[in-house]
Amino acid sequence: MTTDIVNNTRPAILLVGASRGLGLAMASEFVKKGWSVVGTVRGGARTRLHDLADQHPDRVEIHLLDITEPDQIAALRDRLAGRQFDMLFNNAGTANKNQGETIAEVSTEEFIHLMVANALSPMRVIETLQDLVPASGLLGIMSSGQGSVSNNNNGGHEVYRGTKAALNQYMRSFTARHADDPRAMVLIAPGWVRTDLGGPDAPLGVDESIPKVVDVLIAQLGKPGLRYLDREGKTVPW
Repeated sequence: MTTDIVNNTRPAILLVGASRGLGLAMASEFVKKGWSVVGTVRGGARTRLHDLADQHPDRVEIHLLDITEPDQIAALRDRLAGRQFDMLFNNAGTANKNQGETIAEVSTEEFIHLMVANALSPMRVIETLQDLVPASGLLGIMSSGQGSVSNNNNGGHEVYRGTKAALNQYMRSFTARHADDPRAMVLIAPGWVRTDLGGPDAPLGVDESIPKVVDVLIAQLGKPGLRYLDREGKTVPW
């Protein structure tokens, strides 16, 4: 962990799941835009986020967090007590190894693993850490276009789709419970991107998706209520 870098001179994001892929790209993009980044990594091994922190020691701070462990989320909340962030964004999540398996084929263990990682745990992040974000801030989660029930005309990726649809539903419930909350709340669909998670066949490069995602998130600051948006800022059908 680096020195406490959050101060009042620049905007700051608490970015959960920033060690690789889309999260790492988001961290880099926010730094480019002049933000401070407090990013989390799951394990103790060195990651490319550590390289970014070495390059920007006054802008990037790293904490350990496995979002599937509630005690670790609570411990992070305690470590960050007294600090505020303009954004809290959960990028952490996963996909099943066999994306082609149907709901009839997936094992119970794999189904539970994905639901915990992609739906339950991101909401625990939001519930536990939300108080670190002031009224002018934003609460966000990386969702997926595959979480859209209305747009599911061709099937495929059934288990992953289901976890993201569940995540979207839980975030809507959170918003309903906080109907008077002035903060912006965003579920964002970055598109199918070539990462370790997205695979080599994805049509988008990280540089085609994430700069737009970051721009959309920043543009939502000051707009109360929940929105489900794509990287172009367009509404995704629920």
